[in-house]
Amino acid sequence: MAEISAPVKPARLEISRPVFERTFKINSEQAIRVIRKSYDRLIKSLYAIDVILRIVGQEQAIDEIEAIVSTMIADCATQLQQEKARLEKLKADNGITETPTYTHPTEFVARIASPQIAQFVELIRLLDQLMIVMDTLWLCQVIDNKHCVEARYHWQQRLQRLANRIVTIERQAHRAAYAQGHGEEVRLAREQSGLTIEPESILGTDALVD
Repeated sequence: MAEISAPVKPARLEISRPVFERTFKINSEQAIRVIRKSYDRLIKSLYAIDVILRIVGQEQAIDEIEAIVSTMIADCATQLQQEKARLEKLKADNGITETPTYTHPTEFVARIASPQIAQFVELIRLLDQLMIVMDTLWLCQVIDNKHCVEARYHWQQRLQRLANRIVTIERQAHRAAYAQGHGEEVRLAREQSGLTIEPESILGTDALVD
């Protein structure tokens, strides 16, 4: 009896993407947690919004999504910069010139595959800079322990909630493209970008934050 072989699945073609690879030292535990918990999934969603969903057309809709995401990131950056400036002034007013070292900094290798990924990487760096100023003020007894703990949590949560919202936007765009008859193209594009073929159910915000 002749054997029947299963059809051979064609090899997946790899997409040749332009990428900047940049390495940064990240000091604070809060910025490290954002990288650990949110960064990898977020950059895949940002890449999907910036590049992949254009494969199926709907340029105007994708442009609108990109504008929304860019505004969300820019608003968060403005808030981080304003708080950092406020704390820097408090530091100067108290004559503090020291900067602490950190016991377990990490080397963050960022792969910049779209402009919005670059924007979010800058948010992480801003968060780290803000935490350094805040930790300095705490160590010098300018702000108390309770205030410092609450502020650290607030800013870490601020970035992780932003990441969560962007992931949700990308999943909604995927579903909209699927409903318009582009399911196969989007599934292939998601697979090539490292995402699952179908959008995962999103975690609650509280599950993303320690």
